[in-house]
Amino acid sequence: MGKTYERITDRLRTFIEEQPVFFVASAPLAGDGHVNLSPKGRAGTLVILDEYTLAYLDFGGSHAETIAHLRENGRITLTWCAFSGPPKVLRIHGSGEPVFRDDPRFTELLARFDPAADGAGLRAILLVRAERISDSCGFAVPFMDFRAERTTHAQYFGRKSDEQFRSYCEGKEFNTASIDGLPALPVPMPPRPQA
Repeated sequence: MGKTYERITDRLRTFIEEQPVFFVASAPLAGDGHVNLSPKGRAGTLVILDEYTLAYLDFGGSHAETIAHLRENGRITLTWCAFSGPPKVLRIHGSGEPVFRDDPRFTELLARFDPAADGAGLRAILLVRAERISDSCGFAVPFMDFRAERTTHAQYFGRKSDEQFRSYCEGKEFNTASIDGLPALPVPMPPRPQA
């Protein structure tokens, strides 16, 4: 039987931190716009800041749909499903915002993550405020085994200077605007702040 929670409890925090993958869903306001669902899973790239607030590191890639949707309307849902143990699906519906590299909060927020989670290709930190927290049974979700982290992404962007990374992002069709034409990454993309 599903339950709704007033806040991210210690038990929910433990469940979230134990899962190697979570999913992010967002959508534009337009009824004919494209809904986006993205898996996230690099170790240490999600932190719970308090009982209502989470943040995760947003790395470069071929799209920036979530950033575009958050800039337009702020709606976001994060979902986790149990890989092992009792079956459970947890959803946090909320509002979010991208914190870009030139935002004064960027460095302070980044300090809340394990330094090992940071890396080349970081373009923003996505801040999420929980508005509805609920779980449901995961009876139809299969058992899944985690084998290892994939390193290809970190290695690929690790070979690029920050200037090369910024050029990469600015040159990708769906980094500066979503597939529906909404503004995504700011151009020119700000340089990475120095520690």
